Amino acid sequence: MIFDLDGTLLDTSSDIASSLNLALSTNGVRTLDKETVGSYVGNGAGKLVERALAGTGREEDIPKILEDYRRMYNDYCIGDTSAYEGIPELLNLLHQQGVKVCCNTNKPEFTSEKLLDALLPGKIDHLHGQREGVPVKPDPSGALECMAYFGIMPDECCFIGDSDVDIKTGHNAGIDVISVDWGFKTREFLTECGAVKICSDVKDLIRALE
Repeated sequence: MIFDLDGTLLDTSSDIASSLNLALSTNGVRTLDKETVGSYVGNGAGKLVERALAGTGREEDIPKILEDYRRMYNDYCIGDTSAYEGIPELLNLLHQQGVKVCCNTNKPEFTSEKLLDALLPGKIDHLHGQREGVPVKPDPSGALECMAYFGIMPDECCFIGDSDVDIKTGHNAGIDVISVDWGFKTREFLTECGAVKICSDVKDLIRALE
């Protein structure tokens, strides 16, 4: 099973929003509410900052604000972040059944590892975060690397995520996708993006996996 991180395994919304708003305000740019920031998440930090600055006339400051955001978020990423209800138990159950559990995220790998070590220690068998020179989701490189790491074939794998990016990633990798609506995107949005199966809680996800 390949899981997305933000909005799927961990509720990172508050810390992402507060770190982004700190970077924006430090550079004299108006801040955003948490829901708006959440709607911008999914394609990596670069796209997050680019979307936050769209229409402000400050697009030339994207590199500086992106650098500030990455530094601030890495410092404060564990403040209000937590695993979604039932996620630790789900990962324990998968391990008991001999399932390999991977995480494929567009968050930098160092920060992702920091979060997983603190909040889901020992529960992820392999991590593929954002790496220099490797395309981010929805490019399938990360998902394919996860499968190759364990010698898993596409028909033995499933991608689980909360966004349109995750749907596209699974399709691009040739694997099944289960969407969850407890993260940053709504059920209606996921349906419009072609989600085949949408789960609203971990119990529903367990039934879908079975």
